[in-house]
Amino acid sequence: MSTLFSDPPALTGVRVASAACRAIPERWLPVLERAAGPVAAAALPSRRRQVERNIARIYEGHLSQTVVDAIVHETFTSYVRYWVESFRLPDTGAEAIDAGVTITGFDAVTDALDAGGGVIIALPHLGGWEWAAFWLAVVHGIPVTAVAEALEPPELGEWFVSLRSSLGMEIHPLGPGAGTACVRALKQNRVVCLVCDRDLVGDGVEVSFFGERTTLPGGPATLALRTGAPLVTAATYFDGRRHRFVVDEPLAIAREGRLRDDVQRITGEIARRLERLIRQAPEQWHLLQPNWPSDRDG
Repeated sequence: MSTLFSDPPALTGVRVASAACRAIPERWLPVLERAAGPVAAAALPSRRRQVERNIARIYEGHLSQTVVDAIVHETFTSYVRYWVESFRLPDTGAEAIDAGVTITGFDAVTDALDAGGGVIIALPHLGGWEWAAFWLAVVHGIPVTAVAEALEPPELGEWFVSLRSSLGMEIHPLGPGAGTACVRALKQNRVVCLVCDRDLVGDGVEVSFFGERTTLPGGPATLALRTGAPLVTAATYFDGRRHRFVVDEPLAIAREGRLRDDVQRITGEIARRLERLIRQAPEQWHLLQPNWPSDRDG
């Protein structure tokens, strides 16, 4: 996941921010997030422009600039909350985690795990997915494996891996070994979480996403087809000061033809499902980097 701290990388700043977020009393957090959101939007103009483009696609350009500005501020406020909560999660007990969660569709996950072959969860950069992973690992004792973008410098990446590992997740960097690690995790009957609304490598599957052609990772579809593990789409939402998790019904992953064609078909369906999940709370979509060819051209 892209971070507020990656341009330029600032490991010391991240450590200070983490310590500060853990020290702030919980009742002050909404005030902090509301104050920091607009500041982050102003401090990161290229990221702000990307959020504006995302909003234009979702709403098909039918919003006034005043409304767009309000949604942009809500998006950065939500993103600040994501990091504040992530920093505070290691100090949060299982009872507090469970008390703040509502979930629908969880049977799709438990049924897959009961079958013994693991389950693949395809997610967008929405809400606070790490809270959901922590809930799975700490409250239910379900092992979670995730693939994460490598950060520079390596020390910064190692710090975030350490943070996520402390939340009960097994983290593998995006790269040549990620696929093998995910196959191994599924054989161990783990939940494999793949955030897949952005093609980081640039060799993904072409799909229509919010009305414009782009590429999304083909990894979730390929992994499901090759292992037979169920593949579901899901999202996590901030719901007041609580969290709401939504898990969709498993996708149809039966082979119908060539592997390439099946990956194309399933990835296209993932894109449609992600659109639906994101439209439920566009202001919580934390996709801050170019994702369509027109973004990069601009």
